[in-house]
Amino acid sequence: MTDTTPISLKNTPPPARLWALIPCAGTGSRSGASGPKQYQSVAGKPMVLHTLQAFADVPRLAGVLVVVSAGDTFFESVNAPVLVAACGGSTRAASVFNGLQALLDQGADAQDWVLVHDAARCLLTQQQVDHLIDQCLPDAVGGLLALKLPDTLKREEGGRVAGTVDRADKWLAQTPQMFRLGALQSALLAAGDAVTDESSAMEWVGQRPLLVEGSAQNFKVTYRQDFALAEAILRARTLSATS
Repeated sequence: MTDTTPISLKNTPPPARLWALIPCAGTGSRSGASGPKQYQSVAGKPMVLHTLQAFADVPRLAGVLVVVSAGDTFFESVNAPVLVAACGGSTRAASVFNGLQALLDQGADAQDWVLVHDAARCLLTQQQVDHLIDQCLPDAVGGLLALKLPDTLKREEGGRVAGTVDRADKWLAQTPQMFRLGALQSALLAAGDAVTDESSAMEWVGQRPLLVEGSAQNFKVTYRQDFALAEAILRARTLSATS
């Protein structure tokens, strides 16, 4: 006799969600700007708002959390559909760790995915975010956007060239970097504040993140001259979209 008792789905875990986390607590001291570089105007609006637009265009995301320093009131005066947590730390790693905890406090699950992205990479596109998600969702570890090193790499000693480094297996790490929320938080706790990106923390605990090819335009605005380049690219995109 066939058992027709319906199967209970009560204990079936919900599907993992996707979140974006933007550490936005840096001071941008190398940029030469008068204040935090992420709030400087580029192509007519604060740089961080260009950054956030790429995520606003991705409907698969459950939400976007921006981590700011205590006392930072920037997002009180702009209309941006983001969560804001004033828990920025003294290092990027600390800000990301605190932001992950804020996401958990907001109802995220440790098995959810989180995409951590630099506020100063304002040329990111929706297509790049979607490409990273598509590549990482089936992966056991997660991964990051990155670019094969295009230039000859030199090793220095005392201000002079001490050798040429083979670039065949060298990549420039970019963001977003996408990992399971709980796994990344544990890795950051183990690795400490010294790591400069999320992949480094995952590597510290023995994982090998997936490299997903990014774009040369997804650079981090760091120095004064980078602002002019970012502005030119953003304005060219606007012209292309309206022509």
